[in-house]
Amino acid sequence: MSHAQRLDIAAIDKSAYAPLLALEKYVHAGHLGEALLALVKLRASQLNGCAYCLNMHAHEARTAGVAQQKLDVLAGWDEAPEVYSDREKAALRLTEQVTLIRDGVSDETWKTAASRFDDQEMVELLMAISAINVWNRLAVSTHQHLD
Repeated sequence: MSHAQRLDIAAIDKSAYAPLLALEKYVHAGHLGEALLALVKLRASQLNGCAYCLNMHAHEARTAGVAQQKLDVLAGWDEAPEVYSDREKAALRLTEQVTLIRDGVSDETWKTAASRFDDQEMVELLMAISAINVWNRLAVSTHQHLD
């Protein structure tokens, strides 16, 4: 399989990303905080195998002050529960189940997340998870190159 970039979406249609950028603006203006958003984006990007997004969001996580240990063990976060806060664990589990949506989101996962995040934060979290999954799918399918 070739890893040559297949398509440069922005070069073909500068307005194609506008809806996603508006969604990002909404998510980042919310109440979740940059550190949690970075963890969510990194975990979804790991699951989706998106090197472009992993590179970008690891940098964002470090800029947001996420501890290196959290970044180092993120792929196995559920094996290191002492490393993450209850909110982070709830967000990461929800991220995994929304990203791998085929099996749905369990009632237990939903209840746990809803106990850690208020309704507004749940909306913001779902939008953040949805947004990174769209970005991942675009980058992986077009073989977007690292900058």
